[in-house]
Amino acid sequence: MIGGAGFVPFPSRPAPHIEGMFTIRAARDSLADLPAIETARLSVAALRLEDAQALRRLTDDPAITAAVDFLPAPFTLQDAEDLIRSGTRGQDRFLGAWTRESGGTGAQQSSAGRDLVGVVGTHLRGAGVIEIGYWIGGAARGRGYAFEAVSAVIAFLGGRFPARSVVAECRPANIASWGLLEKLGFQDSGEEGHRPGRRLLRRA
Repeated sequence: MIGGAGFVPFPSRPAPHIEGMFTIRAARDSLADLPAIETARLSVAALRLEDAQALRRLTDDPAITAAVDFLPAPFTLQDAEDLIRSGTRGQDRFLGAWTRESGGTGAQQSSAGRDLVGVVGTHLRGAGVIEIGYWIGGAARGRGYAFEAVSAVIAFLGGRFPARSVVAECRPANIASWGLLEKLGFQDSGEEGHRPGRRLLRRA
């Protein structure tokens, strides 16, 4: 009863341990702290500013800039640095897929002496969706690197964000990418993507 001996008024500010519980529950999903992921042939890790030159060399390719609508052409060193810096906000993160050196793992290896063969983009979309995309350098295409890198990233994201569905956008005319996405478990949703000419695919 109000005012009786058993009534304890709720404080205007929660006790520290209670406040901490609410803070943890209210924390927003973030991609800012994604760890390196090791596969049989690749180390997939968030791109750093020191990787900008390698990113520029890989991405300044008309076949890539024409296929990925947010990439400018030509793709300059400044563009590479800006793309990498965009990951600090936590909503988007671009991961480099590097060939692995023997005898080391992602955190122990520098990018020197390794080849950047591709990029996997991860993007938080609204409350329940995460979008993935990728591009692979010309010399590395046809060797299974895209499937190896993207499948590893998807597996990790499924554990980190189990409440989010994974989607991708692709032009139906891009037969190679469409086929890869189907191989990765994506299906055409029947919806148009946000980007012109693209369809939205959802992972089953």
